[in-house]
Amino acid sequence: MDHYQEIQVLPDPEFTEEILMAALFAKLHRALGARGQGDIGVSFPDHHLKPGARLRLHGKREALAELEATNWRTGLQDYCQCKQLMPVPAVQGWRTVSRYQVKSSPERLMRRSVRKGWLTEEQAQQRLQTLPPLRTTLPWLSMKSLSSGQRFLLFIRHGELLPAQVSGTFSSYGLSAQATIPWF
Repeated sequence: MDHYQEIQVLPDPEFTEEILMAALFAKLHRALGARGQGDIGVSFPDHHLKPGARLRLHGKREALAELEATNWRTGLQDYCQCKQLMPVPAVQGWRTVSRYQVKSSPERLMRRSVRKGWLTEEQAQQRLQTLPPLRTTLPWLSMKSLSSGQRFLLFIRHGELLPAQVSGTFSSYGLSAQATIPWF
């Protein structure tokens, strides 16, 4: 990971920052999936309760240039500003940026337990009384599954800063629970 590219979602009167970032990220997901190399990671430098307006792509110069040559942002050029590929500056550390799946619906979990035969209907109802829904304050993007067409929330967790880089592969979302990206 010697280079990065930063993409800024621009303010727009018709679309919110979240909608534009989700559209940009969906296009990136399709491009990374089609490329199938697992060598490009992402981060959201302005993340807090929302992912923020900036998306960073991290990787080798050749990999990022190859991705850029696919014109994957077609249709979104008016809504974002893309900077040139830049060498990674002095890093503060390395961190993972991964997907976090929240099991937020106790009702759904209990229905599944009954369907699988792990619990009876009565046991499920009793447990449901004591289980609060799990919540998270992680930033998220609203995505649409290409296979099922269903909408889902993609929660993004930025891990703790680490002193050294950890090699690995990234998913078609540019996320990984093991591989790190430079943080600066």
